[in-house]
Amino acid sequence: MNYNKKTVKDVDVKGKKVLLRCDFNVPMAKDGSGVITDDKRIRAALPTIQYLLDQGAAVIACSHMGKPEPSFEKWAKKQAEKGKDPASLTKEKWEKSLEALCMEPVAKRLGELLGRDVVLASDVVGPDAQAKAAALQSGEIMLLQNTRFEKGETKNDPELAKAMADLAGSDGVYVSDAFGAVHRAHASTAGVAAYLPAVSGFLIQKELDFIGGALANPKRPLVAILGGAKVSSKIGVINNLLEIADTIIIGGGMSYTFAKAQGGTVGDSLLESDWLDYCNEMIAKAGEKGVKLLLPVDTVIADKFAPDADSKVVPNGQIPDGWQGLDIGPETVKLYCGAVKDAGTVIWNGPMGVFEFEKFAVGTKAVAEALSETDAITIIGGGDSAAAVQQLGYAEKMTHISTGGGASLEFMEGKELPGVACLLDK
Repeated sequence: MNYNKKTVKDVDVKGKKVLLRCDFNVPMAKDGSGVITDDKRIRAALPTIQYLLDQGAAVIACSHMGKPEPSFEKWAKKQAEKGKDPASLTKEKWEKSLEALCMEPVAKRLGELLGRDVVLASDVVGPDAQAKAAALQSGEIMLLQNTRFEKGETKNDPELAKAMADLAGSDGVYVSDAFGAVHRAHASTAGVAAYLPAVSGFLIQKELDFIGGALANPKRPLVAILGGAKVSSKIGVINNLLEIADTIIIGGGMSYTFAKAQGGTVGDSLLESDWLDYCNEMIAKAGEKGVKLLLPVDTVIADKFAPDADSKVVPNGQIPDGWQGLDIGPETVKLYCGAVKDAGTVIWNGPMGVFEFEKFAVGTKAVAEALSETDAITIIGGGDSAAAVQQLGYAEKMTHISTGGGASLEFMEGKELPGVACLLDK
């Protein structure tokens, strides 16, 4: 995939309308109060928005929020499948579910952060959005309603994409800055690029520079640390990294499938027994390609999955029945931290253990600390590893923390990202 894409700095936006795709899918308080519990994604979009406004553009921002079901029938069917009583599923309840995913709180917070009014449309491409977009002046910003309120959004419907592009007018520009959504070919992430010149914002540019740079031309040695629960969710990543990495480190729940594949016992640990052959193939492939594949040498086991469980350290692959592995052991910590010390580039995706429980966060914490002390370029691949680094207080010490969990994983698999492929090449 070509990572060398045009950015907002490569186009003249003065006096033009810019359709800007952001990722404002922010977590909201569960009590229905409309309070945003973490505005990190809104803050991440500010540099691009501020730049466009300063350049004299009129900004039409848009984003999805959650997974609304635009049709009552489909919503009722899904709720019934979840075991809800069909008789209790009313149109009012469906409308309430949509209300909870409206963009009002986002527009309000964005306005506070920018220190200016953000005009909110009550629809995506309907009469209100059209009227407000037509009236929008240079240096002003508006926000469309949740793009997923439109049935055609997730289907990448060309009619919807054209209607969204039309809001920016015939000389408009499309700017994509929602890295968390670029792995999806939706109307607002990819479709609109067929009707407007499409470039990246600063957020996507940063992701392409760091992750793209690490994959295409890494400062060596390149060390990849892969954790998390499942081997199956990281197959593509492991396959791709075996072609480019110097060292691959395996931790987290997925390491027990590797241990079992090598003839070990894993007790009640997480295990994907369908993937044992695959693990052995990967070990063999690493050997053929001269890639160092590091697996745990010891593991911290617990008698139950709980923060206060009894625990002890055993050699890897020697977990007794009734016990389960919840973290890498002290010898493994030393091995893994030593491997990142002299790295040129480190990519980390997935925690080393159950870091939500303090007792079993030791491995994840040690790796985060080792990354904070290395001179290497350190790239954290979104999702749980990003959360762990933030939670443990090491975020400031990392070179780059990706804003997209699923997108950064697919990026590391070497897959083409529809929302990046559609942007103009430099």
